[in-house]
Formats: sequence, C-alpha cells, structure tokens
Amino acid sequence: MTLENLPIEIEDTGTRGKYSIAMPNGEESELTYVRVAPDHLIADHTFVPVTYRGRGVAERLVKRLVADARATGARITPTCRFVATEFARHRTEWSDVLKR
Repeated sequence: MTLENLPIEIEDTGTRGKYSIAMPNGEESELTYVRVAPDHLIADHTFVPVTYRGRGVAERLVKRLVADARATGARITPTCRFVATEFARHRTEWSDVLKR
C-alpha cells in the first residue's frame, strides 16, 4: 500500500478534533484542530514522523480538512505554520474556507 492510499481517520469530540494516518512503521501522522464555534475551526498542529516527511502526507491531511470544512460550511483559522503555508500556496482555491 502506498502512502497516498493510507486511510485518514477522523476523531471529533465537539471541541477538539484530529485527522490522522497510521503510518506503515506504526507511527502516526496528525493534524489537530480546535472547534471554537460550529462553523469555525482553528488548525493548530501538524506532525509527520521524520521518515515520512516530504512525501505529501501532511498535505493530504490539510486537503481533507479543507474538503470537510467546505462540505459543512465551516471556516478555518490556520495557526499551525504548516497549515498557514498551505493556505498561502492555495490562496485563491481555498479562500472560501479561510476565516479572516
């Protein structure tokens, strides 16, 4: 199984959430967020084990967060540096979900 095919799991407690991917070596990649309102998420942290960095894993997590926010009408404030950088790279295509 390639990294692109590994499933993304979602945990949401109502106030906090996490997108995660179980990596082949048993470690976990993750993107966490805080739900500050029903339609407002703060993406506050991403982590990918060193072995898997630079292979598109974190980007997959951010793209899933954006897709889910778009589907539910939520907006995202990226306080995590990586997520903020991705929003800057996709400025026009993700502007509809960026909380200003």
